Amino acid sequence: MEDQDYILFENYLLGDLSKEDEVALEARLESDSKFKDSFTTYKELSSFLEHKFENEDASVAFQDNLKNISKTYFEKQEAPKKIARFKPWQYAMAATVALFIGVTVFNNFSSPVYEDFANYDSISLTVRGDQDALLKTAENAFNTKDFAKADEAFKSLMVMNKDNAEFQFYRGVANLELNKFDTAEGLLTSLSKGQSAYKNKATWYLALSNLKQNEFDDCLEILRTIPEDAEDYKKAQKLIKKLD
Repeated sequence: MEDQDYILFENYLLGDLSKEDEVALEARLESDSKFKDSFTTYKELSSFLEHKFENEDASVAFQDNLKNISKTYFEKQEAPKKIARFKPWQYAMAATVALFIGVTVFNNFSSPVYEDFANYDSISLTVRGDQDALLKTAENAFNTKDFAKADEAFKSLMVMNKDNAEFQFYRGVANLELNKFDTAEGLLTSLSKGQSAYKNKATWYLALSNLKQNEFDDCLEILRTIPEDAEDYKKAQKLIKKLD
C-alpha cells in the first residue's frame, strides 16, 4: 500500500475530501478488495490509537513520539507530488500508523489486558443497623471508584465481622484496583478455597490479578479451575483462548 493511500484514508475519515475524490475512493473500495482491507485496517488502528492515548499524559508522549517517527520517516522519502495538498500532520499520522502496524498496535490487540475483563456492576450492601453509615461509605466509595476509601471502609467492617465473604471480596477487588496485589490475593485466595457464594467470583478475580501482573501462565492455571456453572465461566473461556 502506498503512503499516499494512508493520507487519502485519513482525509476521508475526517471528511476533508472533495466530493469527487470521495466518490472515487468509495468506488475503489467496492472494486479493490486489497485496498478495502487496507482501509479497514487503517480505520481500526486509528480508532485504537485514539482510544489508547486518550488521557492527557499519554497523548502528549504519543504526540512527541509521533513527531520523532514521522521526522525520521520523511527525511528518507519525498512526498508524492500529487498529494502535496495534504497537511503535514496528516503525513505524520499516516506514517505513524503504518509503522505501528505489526509492531506496537498488533501486540496490544493480541495481548488481553485486565481492563478488558474487570467489569463489575455497582454494589448495594445490606443495611446492618449500627453499621449503616460505614456500609454506605464503603458502597459509595466503591461505586465511585474511590478504591482507597473503599478499602479502609471494608477493612473497618471486617474488624466487626471478619468472616463476612461480601466484605472480604469487595475489599479484595478494591486492593486489586489499587495494585496492592499481596493484600488482594490473600483475600481472594481465602475466598476461592472456601464455600461461600463468592468462591467462583473470587477465583475469577484471582486470575485477573495475575493477568494484571502479566503472569499469564499462573492466570491460565487459575482460569482452568473455574467450573462451568460459574457466572464468569464464559469470560474465563474467552480469556483462555486469548492467552493460549
